[in-house]
Amino acid sequence: MYDVIQILGSVLILAAFIAALGGRLQQSGYAYLAVNAIGSAALTATAVIGREWGFILLEGVWAAVSIYSIARKLSGGSVVTHA
Repeated sequence: MYDVIQILGSVLILAAFIAALGGRLQQSGYAYLAVNAIGSAALTATAVIGREWGFILLEGVWAAVSIYSIARKLSGGSVVTHA
């Protein structure tokens, strides 16, 4: 089950990224941010179980930024996106 969660989390993040590159999703849109938040949160959880500290940092920050961006968007503020 551990591997399945890792693969699904990775597929979610990669699918959102590819869709954004293809112009089908906006990086500041709810769908992109939500998919990134879910995928990175799943990967963070598996990294915590495996005590993979670098991966916890990477995916934990990715999840936090995605969730923060959703909250800012909901409150009418600007969204954090990467250049």
